Amino acid sequence: MIPYRAMLDVPHEVVEHISWLIYARRCELNSRRRKLGCFRQALLVLVHLRKNETLAQLAAAFGVSTATAGRYVNETAGLLAEHAPSLHQALHKPPPEGFVILDGTLTATDRIRADEPYYSMKHRRHGMNVQVVAAPDGTPLWFSRALPGRTHDLTSPSLRPGAPPARAHGVIQACLSHQLLVLADRACQGAGATVRTPYYGHRDLPEHYQRYNRDHTRLRAPGERAFARLKQWRILRKARCSTNRIGRTVAAIHAIEIAWRSG
Repeated sequence: MIPYRAMLDVPHEVVEHISWLIYARRCELNSRRRKLGCFRQALLVLVHLRKNETLAQLAAAFGVSTATAGRYVNETAGLLAEHAPSLHQALHKPPPEGFVILDGTLTATDRIRADEPYYSMKHRRHGMNVQVVAAPDGTPLWFSRALPGRTHDLTSPSLRPGAPPARAHGVIQACLSHQLLVLADRACQGAGATVRTPYYGHRDLPEHYQRYNRDHTRLRAPGERAFARLKQWRILRKARCSTNRIGRTVAAIHAIEIAWRSG
């Protein structure tokens, strides 16, 4: 491996914010002597998340071993995930518009064909299903834990057959308790409570149903921005890590995005 200089499109303030979190954790563990300083460790993790460089590439660039690079990534990702808001924290101050957007996406992985639970027939690829609750302007408020890609939006292993992941994660009940309207796609039809989905059919629908579908689509469309911004972190375009770590990685990136917006 030959190291070279490169640019990272992340504000300096975000790197400093993460480095202070790392410093606090090192003080808490009484572990201050490390191969890399707090700022360099934060930079290493951001390069991994933003550019999806392998641990071998990170090790060569920062002058550490591959094992050390992996340890820094796991340690910092877990630290950042702790600062991601829970569902009830995200809904503590509901949007003034009175509704939120619920949507899901598939985070691609490098699983093999034998890993059937992670294969999504809809997307024709292996991955993990992640749900998002977004504000009306598309700002992500909360990301769920990751479920195997085969999990349809109307099934969940943790509840009765036919229960959507949104119910498994507690989204529907949380929005109901906060009296928030939820706009979702047809995959969540039948979820009940305050969830509103489009009507089935196109030309056969009455005019007022078609108008409802158009208004519903217009209001729900900004929710795609949440995933578009999330996928700017290339590690989530095709993750090479264990599927057990993808949910934590999404939470870590969400915490970074919050620091980025507030910075």
